[in-house]
Amino acid sequence: MQVLPLQKGIIYGPVKSRRLGLSLGINLLPTDYKLCSYDCIYCHYGFTDIHTLDLQKEAENLPAPAEVENALEDYLKKDKNVNYITFSGNGEPTLHPEFSEMVDLVKKVRDEYVPSVKVAILSNSTTVDQAEVIEALEKLEVRIMKLDCGTDKIWKLLNHPYKSLNYEKMVENLKELKDIIIQTLFLKGKVDNTKDEEVDAWISKLKEIKPEEVQIYTCDRPVPDKGIEKVPKAVLQKIAEKAEKETKIPVKVF
Repeated sequence: MQVLPLQKGIIYGPVKSRRLGLSLGINLLPTDYKLCSYDCIYCHYGFTDIHTLDLQKEAENLPAPAEVENALEDYLKKDKNVNYITFSGNGEPTLHPEFSEMVDLVKKVRDEYVPSVKVAILSNSTTVDQAEVIEALEKLEVRIMKLDCGTDKIWKLLNHPYKSLNYEKMVENLKELKDIIIQTLFLKGKVDNTKDEEVDAWISKLKEIKPEEVQIYTCDRPVPDKGIEKVPKAVLQKIAEKAEKETKIPVKVF
């Protein structure tokens, strides 16, 4: 079920982001179906059509580096009113086989047209075991990495990871990334990651990963799974206060 329309091009927005202001999106994935290593029950683009970690078979449906470079340049020639340039789009951007080259080209265009604008990514953290991906991520000014829960059980219920992925291994790999922001979505209903034991487990993972900041939020758009519910702002604030107190890491509610 597709809840919101997929992005129909390489460049989209700028989107009015709660976290990034005017965020100019870059979509490295197909425009007519969703392709991701997760199949999250809350994704506003709906359920995942192609659930995989390997995009080699999808190569003909993916934009080439030169196409991304040209599309970004064409946009910035006309409009430079953006706060961030953000890799996101119709699934997990780091799955693109040429992601590293994409980062280099996007930064080159950024330097020419809007040098003060930071390049960011919204990633689901499933590819942080790949050396080339890690190297590319480290070139970005803002790395927002997803970690929605503190246990393998809730991870599988909430994110429906691709079959070969391992929760504990993903956490270990996140620990190796420096100066990252952890992004967490909380929800209730058929899956509930706001319960005390789950929040405590999540906080313990934050202590291990040691991000520079944590951003928490809840679903504010239509979701594909009707069995989940939005979390009240007061509950999010309580979770943030507890996490900040126990980890000494800034936790922001959006």
